[in-house]
Amino acid sequence: MNSINHRMPARRFAVTAAAAVLAAGPAGLAGAGSAHASEDHGRASAVVLRTGLDVSLLDNTVNVPLEVSLNEVRAPRSAEKTALTAELDGVDHGRPFSVLRADVATAEATVSAGKAEGSTRLAHAAVHVPGLPLLSLIEVQDVTSKATCEAGKKPVATANLLGSVKVLGKKVTLTTGGPTHVKVPGVGEVRLDLSKTETTSRTAAASALELNVSVNPLKLNVAEVEGTVTLAKATCESPAAPAREAAPASPPASAEPSAEPSAEPSPQGAREEGGLAETGGSSMTPYLAGGAVALLAAGSGAVAVSRRRRS
Repeated sequence: MNSINHRMPARRFAVTAAAAVLAAGPAGLAGAGSAHASEDHGRASAVVLRTGLDVSLLDNTVNVPLEVSLNEVRAPRSAEKTALTAELDGVDHGRPFSVLRADVATAEATVSAGKAEGSTRLAHAAVHVPGLPLLSLIEVQDVTSKATCEAGKKPVATANLLGSVKVLGKKVTLTTGGPTHVKVPGVGEVRLDLSKTETTSRTAAASALELNVSVNPLKLNVAEVEGTVTLAKATCESPAAPAREAAPASPPASAEPSAEPSAEPSPQGAREEGGLAETGGSSMTPYLAGGAVALLAAGSGAVAVSRRRRS
């Protein structure tokens, strides 16, 4: 009776251990194979005007930085701006100085789960620098830029200039083959780069016009102006492509054989059995082996206990 009382719990333990091994194995595999989509939704920016100029003043021989941006927007949060003027204080004897005036000046940046895009448009615009209140640094009719970055696709950058362009009062023809140089005696020199675009595997940038400026107007207490001016710039960075979910794991094998096995296995079942014979195992093999080990260990323990009780 004592041997039976010890042997029955051992058998129950063996069955329980084997079932736990078989049940836990596929569940663990399923957990390890799950994937999460990236939360990187990309980035975009746009700006109608950006200056990086140094202005030298005559009276105190110091340099005043002229850093102005108009309608600069950035996303992940989509945004749009449409201001038509940009002004600077502290150069024209303390009076506001108008750097840009335009009929149309828009900058927009949008980001969604699958795409990031920046775009700008500037129409009928004139840019001035200190020392040249009546002579425009540049006048443009219509310029646009756009940068589009879509997940899983090659980024695209475009920039266009329509209509005439005047630099320091002179009408010029711009080409994409290289920079255009404009020199005006007694005023200065400007180098223009038209429609600059750059792309990588995940980023894009487009600028309608970039100017390198060096003028010496000797007006408004200004001795020299040097630096860069950028018109209609847009950039973007692609959102990360969503990770693909792992295939669901196979359900665990039934602990009890079917009461009514099929008399004739289907061709598909025959192919699966043939594949198992050729490879020597399947995805359930480790779990079956683990269950067998647990059963063997529990059975051995029960036999040992029974022998001790009889002795």
